[in-house]
Amino acid sequence: RTAFPGREACSGENPGMPFEFDYAVNDPVHMAFYSHNANSDGDQVKGEYRVQLPDGRTQIVTYVADWATGFHADVKYEGEASYPPPAPYSPPPAPPGGYPAPGSFPSPP
Repeated sequence: RTAFPGREACSGENPGMPFEFDYAVNDPVHMAFYSHNANSDGDQVKGEYRVQLPDGRTQIVTYVADWATGFHADVKYEGEASYPPPAPYSPPPAPPGGYPAPGSFPSPP
């Protein structure tokens, strides 16, 4: 007997289990800002997640899922995209030479 339920347990014929959860990450050191919340009455799952994008906007995905109609998501964005100017280019320092250049060459005859 396996620990994973068979296909029949995932077909929508058996009632689901109600749940509710949420979490959020607010980490300015690593620039990680996101959250997720969801709840279910056992038949339908509703939820939303938010992600702060590198361009400064927040992506908000609101979704509903059930066995009858499947997964439906609505994606929105808050804020204005902004891009910092690129840093000026400065080439890396040249590696030290392996051999000194000769002092002088003889003149041709």
